[in-house]
Amino acid sequence: MIRTILIILILCHLNELQLYDFNENTSINNWVIVEDRVMGGRSSASIKLTGEGHANFSGFVSLENNGGFASARYRLNVEGVQRYSKVVIRLKGDRKNYQFRLKNQLSDRHSYIKEFATSGEWQKIELNLSDMYPGFRGRTLDIPNWDHDRIQEISFLIGNKTNEEFSLLIDYIRLK
Repeated sequence: MIRTILIILILCHLNELQLYDFNENTSINNWVIVEDRVMGGRSSASIKLTGEGHANFSGFVSLENNGGFASARYRLNVEGVQRYSKVVIRLKGDRKNYQFRLKNQLSDRHSYIKEFATSGEWQKIELNLSDMYPGFRGRTLDIPNWDHDRIQEISFLIGNKTNEEFSLLIDYIRLK
């Protein structure tokens, strides 16, 4: 019985690729915060590791000075992405909407974006890669949705066109 359960768990895990696993031993030093301050805005954000080993992306989004967003970004180099159809993220939000973003190449100005809502409880969200649309500075671009085999950046962004505090706990990010 135990052997069967272990085999099932191993097979399930083989169908997923870990992009990032936050835990008590994780270093989040390579996560970078980018806010509307780069354009004169007044939003502020941080990403910190909690005592339970989750990332806490939190702060305040301000519309002052034409601002209105904050993001946390991480560079990586993952090949063979076309074997997967979804991004799976375990997180706990604050009932606000966020965006998950991918970049195929760091040199691209645009990202591929999928919005998601948080419930206030721990949840596992699944985002279809094929639904991730290309966008740049709040505009949808007239190019195909995600169809690439490489990821060089992942990010979370909040920008709901309102002044608001936010807090998003993140456990892991995987491809499935």
